[in-house]
Amino acid sequence: MSSTTDHELLTPDADRPVRSYPKFIWWGLGESTNGSPLFYLWMFILTAVALVGANAWAVQVADGMIVTNMTDHVSWGLYIANFTFMVGVAAGGVMMVIPAYLYRDKKMQDVVIVGEILAIAAIVMCLLFVVVDLGRPERFWHLIPGIGRFNWPMSMLTWDVIVLNVYLLLNLHICGYLLYMRFLGRKPNKTWYLPFVLISIFWAISIHTVTAFLYCGLGGRPFWNTALLAPRFLASAFVAGPALILIIFIVLRNLVGRNIDEAPSHLLIKIVRVTILINLLMVISEVFTEFYTGGAHTDSARYLFLGLHGHNALVPWIWTAVAFNVVAAVLFLSPWVFKRTSVLTIACVLAFIGAWIEKGMGLIVPGFVPSTLHEIVEYTPSLTEWKVSAGIWAFGLMILTVLLKLAIAVFRRQSEESLQ
Repeated sequence: MSSTTDHELLTPDADRPVRSYPKFIWWGLGESTNGSPLFYLWMFILTAVALVGANAWAVQVADGMIVTNMTDHVSWGLYIANFTFMVGVAAGGVMMVIPAYLYRDKKMQDVVIVGEILAIAAIVMCLLFVVVDLGRPERFWHLIPGIGRFNWPMSMLTWDVIVLNVYLLLNLHICGYLLYMRFLGRKPNKTWYLPFVLISIFWAISIHTVTAFLYCGLGGRPFWNTALLAPRFLASAFVAGPALILIIFIVLRNLVGRNIDEAPSHLLIKIVRVTILINLLMVISEVFTEFYTGGAHTDSARYLFLGLHGHNALVPWIWTAVAFNVVAAVLFLSPWVFKRTSVLTIACVLAFIGAWIEKGMGLIVPGFVPSTLHEIVEYTPSLTEWKVSAGIWAFGLMILTVLLKLAIAVFRRQSEESLQ
């Protein structure tokens, strides 16, 4: 009986089933955790920030939510603001899937895996932000379908938990299967991934729609009671998601040295050109409705944009977001965004930060100010909240970095084998 070497085990052979998934996992761990000194420095910084965040969360669990600046009046703060934004980033990855598979864009199919990886990292961050916002994290099991006591189907929070977890599983399956087939040098079987891709397109839209319904379904919070909330969420998601993907392309091209065709980048730029204008139009429509009609229900909008009775903690936040979004829109509409990487980078960073402020602090906190008792209790995140949030962002970037390195290693291996 002849022995089978590792090389033979990892080499695709159409005449026999290749049982090398454990080998793929082991090889992937090695490839994704080895790199240049710059890679180790980057991972060291992210690990340090993540550990600081973990320590801050441990203090929060031990001492209670009193270490945050959240109160009975403002019970959702920085954690839920980041959660809302990251749901949009996860949904934004579908902007690569739609042209790749619905319109059969071959060049987009080559890099669509980046959008899937971004969705995985973003959903993990979403779930972590929900966990750290729990006052009693040991009771998280109530959120697990089939184990916890869900108020389903009436509870929008239940729907939100379900769609987020299903979206994570969909992207894990699609990403894992496509990378494994590329690793084996085989053509993926459409039966095993295309139906899930089509479902993920619908699911990406649903995760942000359900999140918007979670807010606008709260009758006691008039700031969120608008039919435009779900479309605004989707419009801003299709700005922030592609903007971050474009930044990833720039990093891969300039720092990693990975050659990426210009066509996918140009398509994403064209998408952002449209969606950022739609998002601005929706914001203007909301502002006009709030301020022109007047009434007691406009107090939250007045507090956000102009300040209310001497309280103006959020005014600098929202006007910074407006300025960033307007400048980003101008840059995306200029022809220089296709010609100069520096212009594209600035436009993407401004659009990303602008969307984060608008959908984060500019959306969540004003819903609680004034309170239902018409009291004004301002909220600014505590140092503990900033540390915990930074730790989750660092952990999410670690996941994103490791998965991108794995994907690059698989693509490089496939290219090398095709040349042999």
